[in-house]
Amino acid sequence: MNEDKGHSHEAEKSVSDARLVIAIALNLLLSVVEVVAGLISGSLALMADALHNFNDCMSLVVTLVARIISRKQPDNRRTFGYRRAEDIGALINLTFLIFVGLYLLYEAIFRYFNPQTIEGWPMVIAAGVALVVDVATVWFLYGMAKGSLNLRAGFLHKLSDALASVGVIVAGVAILVWQLSFVDLLVSAGISGYILWQGFSLMGKTVAILMESVPDDIDLDELRADMKAVSGVRDVHHLHVWRLDDEHTALEAHVLIVRDDAEKMERIKSSIKDRLREKFNIAHSMLEFEFSDGECETKTHESSERSG
Repeated sequence: MNEDKGHSHEAEKSVSDARLVIAIALNLLLSVVEVVAGLISGSLALMADALHNFNDCMSLVVTLVARIISRKQPDNRRTFGYRRAEDIGALINLTFLIFVGLYLLYEAIFRYFNPQTIEGWPMVIAAGVALVVDVATVWFLYGMAKGSLNLRAGFLHKLSDALASVGVIVAGVAILVWQLSFVDLLVSAGISGYILWQGFSLMGKTVAILMESVPDDIDLDELRADMKAVSGVRDVHHLHVWRLDDEHTALEAHVLIVRDDAEKMERIKSSIKDRLREKFNIAHSMLEFEFSDGECETKTHESSERSG
């Protein structure tokens, strides 16, 4: 039975990888089409969307590679495993994304003072193709996003891209019908602003993980109080909480108990771990026990297995 579940899980991973490969191919093709159409039409909004889609494509490549690397088992060099490869890749992608956003904003300002002739039809056609590809990518990622915070972010990212494609179509129609070329600049500036907002917001989360910050959804004082509320616990100190990646949180702490409760240590430890798992979703905890008489006699320094 367990073997069947294992095969099923591996099959699901293969399907997910295949979907990512298809999404990467579609978005890469789309970027090429939009660059060509942008050069023909002279539309900055279309070029902005092309660069944005190319960055998304590279992000999906990093996601795929990171998924493959993250399946490697911990070893003597990487005792926590390889999960953070994805965060390092995200940091690189987000840095590039922010530079792209700043460049496009510069181009929008430059073109405001140096207007260029823009052809509406290539914009509308290319953006229409982009909208179809964006919707297809959203569909590919929808099922996968339910079990992964990283893929959920990618899903929301592509959903926003679909809306950006709608914006380019609107700009193209405005140029065709009313000859309002400035709408192209407004849309490109809007896409640039969106890129910068998303880049800086996600950059903060990525840096927080790499800096081993306490997760935003955990109140350290509340967590300490909950641990101290367990029967037999006198105090909790040297408390550290950090994220291993987007989904897994780790904790280490010294737990002070009275010497007379030494035989109850396993029960106390189990109660603390259950509370951490159920209330704070912390499945990986390392607890070191000390006695309240001042002798720092370490009875145990153990860690639970990380949940896959």
